[in-house]
Amino acid sequence: MSITPAILLTQVARRASSLVPILLALLVGFAACGLIAQAVGLSPSVMLSELIKGAVEGPQVFETLARAVPLVGLALCAAVPLRGGIVNLGADGQMVLGGCTATVVALYLPIPEGLRLIAALALGTAVGGAYAALAAFGEIFANVPLLLSTWLLTYPAKGLCGYLVRSPLRDPVTAWPSTQRIAPGVRLGHLISGAPINQGFMLVALAAIVIIFLERRSSAGYELRLRGLNERFARYGGVALNRQTVWLMFVSGCLAGLVGAIMILGSQFRFTDGALTAPQYTWSGMLAALLAGGEPLGSVIAAVLFAALQTGGFAMERSVEIPRVLTMVLESIVILFLSMRGAIWNRTR
Repeated sequence: MSITPAILLTQVARRASSLVPILLALLVGFAACGLIAQAVGLSPSVMLSELIKGAVEGPQVFETLARAVPLVGLALCAAVPLRGGIVNLGADGQMVLGGCTATVVALYLPIPEGLRLIAALALGTAVGGAYAALAAFGEIFANVPLLLSTWLLTYPAKGLCGYLVRSPLRDPVTAWPSTQRIAPGVRLGHLISGAPINQGFMLVALAAIVIIFLERRSSAGYELRLRGLNERFARYGGVALNRQTVWLMFVSGCLAGLVGAIMILGSQFRFTDGALTAPQYTWSGMLAALLAGGEPLGSVIAAVLFAALQTGGFAMERSVEIPRVLTMVLESIVILFLSMRGAIWNRTR
């Protein structure tokens, strides 16, 4: 069937109409933050101006892109299973295991440095995926709900990695429980000289492109969307739900493990207990995926938006001493408004 101008215009209008709730949510969020700022004696216009400049002006855009790397990776980690109606709450543990594995490989595997870097990324990614798949097997063979098992499996992962860096792998010359520093030859290089963007940016971008393409253009993506819409119908339609659950969790865990490996090999250069989870990228990524309803492209866009808000919030707090907690209020209002958009639309109609 040929695509006529009328069909094309209809598709464009449908896409544009899907953006209206997001734009309204952003407007409501900014208006609410402006009212809060005015109530405590701050200028809403100054707040908005400093927030935008702190996110995209000059070298700050590179800070936003650097912060977007883990956020996009973990947003996709949450979005892949969420698209099929599954919630992965264990990304923290999978990311920590991926980062710890990458550190051990980068420090101790007796192969040339270039191959060691590739092995560290690959094994860190695979360990994160295998640990997430463990939760899927628990649901299939022991009827342990994934929502519960993914969350509870976070604690053994954190505990094991914490023990390793506090005892057998600890660098005795550091005050913090951490490993030795990774050699320069086993680190991810910078994409732009003087900017905090490393080669992990390309890895996460490639992962996002592959996932978006498969979700939209492959039979596996069709089955995933079908399961998200109606799991019972998907089962009757011949979708192997158990096998699909294992693969969904494995891919989700691989993304979390990849983020952990990139953060170690690209910026931290050693594994420090609690350093990967302290910025709470996992929960920001989860919120981005929920904001987009599990749609991968929307999750990427939402994650970049959150990265810009967080970077702008830090800069705003430094320059004009406006507390960056207002950016957290903005994120919360936007998500709350979007979660109510169905009810608001039905009442309005």
